[in-house]
Amino acid sequence: MQESKHKLIRFGGEVLVLVALFTAIQYAITAGLLNMYFQINLTSMCINIILAVSLNLINGFTGQLSLGHAGFMAVGAYSSVIMTQFLGQPFAVGIIIACAAAAVAGFIIGVPTLRLRGDYLAIATLAFGEIIRVVLMNIDYVNGPAGIVGISKLTTWPLLYWSMIVTILVVVNLINSSYGRAIVSVREDEVAAELMGVNTTKYKVLAFVIGATFAGLAGALYAHFFYIIKPETFNFLKSFDILVMVVLGGLGSTTGAIIAAIFITVLTAALQSFPAIRMILYALILIIVMIYRPQGLMGNKEFSRETLNRIWGGRK
Repeated sequence: MQESKHKLIRFGGEVLVLVALFTAIQYAITAGLLNMYFQINLTSMCINIILAVSLNLINGFTGQLSLGHAGFMAVGAYSSVIMTQFLGQPFAVGIIIACAAAAVAGFIIGVPTLRLRGDYLAIATLAFGEIIRVVLMNIDYVNGPAGIVGISKLTTWPLLYWSMIVTILVVVNLINSSYGRAIVSVREDEVAAELMGVNTTKYKVLAFVIGATFAGLAGALYAHFFYIIKPETFNFLKSFDILVMVVLGGLGSTTGAIIAAIFITVLTAALQSFPAIRMILYALILIIVMIYRPQGLMGNKEFSRETLNRIWGGRK
C-alpha cells in the first residue's frame, strides 16, 4: 500500500513537471517572448525527438539497421496534406491517415525485408526510402519534384508537445512490457531467441511498424508547420540525420536519443549559414563517437529517478 502511494506521488510529480514545462513555453509563445526563429527551432527539436525515439526502437532496441526512416516520414507528410489540402478533411483525420499510411508502408517493407540481416537489411531499407522519393517525384497529383506549397499551418505547440510525449511514453512502455523483452532478445541474440520460442520476425515487424507510425506522425506535423513539402526534403540525408541522432545518443537508450536530437537540432540551427560544414561536422562527430565512445553518449542506459538518486547519494 505504501509503495503504491509512493508510485502515485512520483507519477503525479512527473505529470506536474511535464505540464509546467508545457505551460511555460506556451506562455512564452503567447506573450511574444519567443520569436519565430526560436519557435521554428523548438518545432524542429520536437519533430527530431519523435523521429529519433521511433528509429531507436528499430535500430537500438530491435537491433535492425534501417536507413529508410525519411521514407516513412514522407508517406506521413504527403498523406496528411492530401487529406487536409486536397480533400478538405480536418487535421485530426490527416494525422490518423498519416500514421496509418506510414504503418502500412512499414508493414509492407517490413515483412519481406526483416528476414534479412545486417548490411542486406540496410540496403533494402535505403532502397525503400529512395523508391518513395522517386515515386513522389513522378506523381503529378502532388506536383512532382516541385512539391506542395501553401500548406495550412495547423501544427500548434500543444499538438507538437503532446505528440512528442505520447511517442516517448508508447516506446518506453512497449520496451518495459513483455513485448519489449522479446524485442530486446532479438537484438541480443536472434538465434537464441528463436530457440526459446520467440517469433523473431513478428517482433521485428511490430517494432518496424510502430517506428514507421511515429515517423508518419512526425511527417504530418512537419508538413503543416513549414508550409511546403517536396520529395527532396525526404532524401537519404534526412535518414542520415536521424541515424546520427540515434547513434550519438546510444543505441537502445531513449534518453540518449532525446539528448542527441536536442543537440543536433541546436547544432543545425547554429550552422544554418554553413550547410556544407554541417555535413562535415556530422561525419566528424560520428568518427569521434565511434572511436572514443562507440556505445554512444548514454550507451543503453536511461536517465531516471534511480540514476539521479545514485548520483546524488554518491556525491554526498
